[in-house]
Amino acid sequence: MKAFAADVLESIGQAKRGEFARVHTPATIATYKARGRPAGTVKVDAKQAVTVRYSPDVLAAFRATGAGWQARMNDALKDWLQTHSPV
Repeated sequence: MKAFAADVLESIGQAKRGEFARVHTPATIATYKARGRPAGTVKVDAKQAVTVRYSPDVLAAFRATGAGWQARMNDALKDWLQTHSPV
C-alpha cells in the first residue's frame, strides 16, 4: 500500500509540473475519451414512460410469459393497431 501511495503522490507531482504525458500516455487518454455513452445521442423512436391501468387478468397473462413481458405487450398493441382504429 505504501508503494501505491508513493506512486500516486509522484503522479500528482508530475501532473502539477505539467508532465501530463508521463502520467497518461496518448493510448490511455484515447480510452478515457471513448468510454461511456456518446454525448447527445437520442433514439429517433424512443419510447415514452406512461402510467396505464390494465385489468388484473391481462397483466397476469402477460407477466406469466416471463421476462420481457412489457415488450411483448407493446408488440401485441402494435399488432392490434395494424387492423384496428384506436378510436
